[in-house]
Amino acid sequence: MFRLKLVLIGMVAVAVLGALFHPRLEAVGGGTHPANDNAQRTPVLVELFTSEGCSDCPPADALLERLDRSQPVRGTELIVLSEHVDYWNDIGWRDPYSTHEYSERQGAYAGHFGLGSVYTPQMVVDGRFELVGSDERRAIRAIESATKVEKIAVSVSAVHLEGGNIVSLHINAGQLPSSAAAGSADVLIATADESDESHVSRGENAGRTLKHVAVLRSLTRVGTADHSGEFSRDVKVSINHAKAGNLRVVAIVQEPSAGQVFGVGSARLSN
Repeated sequence: MFRLKLVLIGMVAVAVLGALFHPRLEAVGGGTHPANDNAQRTPVLVELFTSEGCSDCPPADALLERLDRSQPVRGTELIVLSEHVDYWNDIGWRDPYSTHEYSERQGAYAGHFGLGSVYTPQMVVDGRFELVGSDERRAIRAIESATKVEKIAVSVSAVHLEGGNIVSLHINAGQLPSSAAAGSADVLIATADESDESHVSRGENAGRTLKHVAVLRSLTRVGTADHSGEFSRDVKVSINHAKAGNLRVVAIVQEPSAGQVFGVGSARLSN
């Protein structure tokens, strides 16, 4: 009888402990966290339009670096690009990573989103969502929403240098999903410095040392994807002023004129 009571008491204790700890386990399992498991993750493109001449941009630059490093959204592989615009260059500091091409890309996004003008810092997620680039809460929500959208597989392989300033690679991309209203999509290759740093001597950020991650140095259209089948091609792109030994290569399949991103993939070229 005494042994039976001990067994019953033990069973009750286990049940009570299970009830107490079960909600805590669910809370830990949900939400966002570093993606360090081996499960298949959905690539999502996060672009930050920024400038070293803009005093509001450094917090957004820091957020982009944090998103890249921590990969905080479950089931998502964040592929980030820092795109430096040139319309701040006339107020005291010329951003060494800026180009008018990225200002034009941001302008195309402004038209896509129905905005009356461009601004910095601006974050664009998969060409589907835009927000103030330093707003971490909204960024996480946009990334979570983008992860749920149907994507095509995009891979970059056989990446190597030719002649010091040419990157050779192979890109594979699936055919456009039936849900894609566009009949075709641009296949783009982006090359980006792994990281960059500037000591700003003039302008709104005078006296500051600014650090950036995945700084876009070239964006090249290499073909077209459509509904007829997979895209598979060997391509070569110029890396221009990028750091050849410390480079990210990103393949983007995107609706023309900076529309929705249907798929993205990346690789690194290291020393």
